Amino acid sequence: MIGKLKGTIDEIGDDYVLVDVHGVCYEVFCSSRVLSRIGSLGEAVVLFIETYVREDQFKLFGFLTALEREWFNLLQSVQGVGAKVALAVLSTLTPSELANAIALQDRTAVSRAPGVGPKVAMRIVTELKNKAPAFAGEASTNIGLKQEIGEGVASAPVSDAVSALTNLGYSRDQAANAVAAALKNGGEGADSAKLIRLGLKELAR
Repeated sequence: MIGKLKGTIDEIGDDYVLVDVHGVCYEVFCSSRVLSRIGSLGEAVVLFIETYVREDQFKLFGFLTALEREWFNLLQSVQGVGAKVALAVLSTLTPSELANAIALQDRTAVSRAPGVGPKVAMRIVTELKNKAPAFAGEASTNIGLKQEIGEGVASAPVSDAVSALTNLGYSRDQAANAVAAALKNGGEGADSAKLIRLGLKELAR
């Protein structure tokens, strides 16, 4: 199995890149986010690879980080999600944004991906909610709290603070991030007013 490719970019297509490795060109299918960030023709590139071997096909899927590759596989554990849909989701959301959407049970964010309808988005946020922290990367410290908010079991001060910041025009994800940071600084016993004040400071940075 191929786990990683190091070479130069020979060609960039709508959904793939040809990577020249010592004269052998590998066709690697990628998300649009990856294709927009890998560089230009002739430049060096390193891609983490997921190899698909089927009776009728042999495909390589490429990612800039191992975390993206893990999310690609995790997404496909959801019923109705194949490689194409998983790439569409990763084209629309970064791993951190995806982890946040799942923790907040924000199916609207997930359904922005092409080919992802409301039912599939619901399955993604529902079936992966307990797996999100392990794949959240840098966002992992906030995921536990976000899951509590998304499931409606967060404490009243936390829920009230998130609601107040959302009413001020911030997105639910921004509000949740800010309150999570505020909770660390203000302590578990902080009331909603303190969390809102500290949250606004976080958002002003």
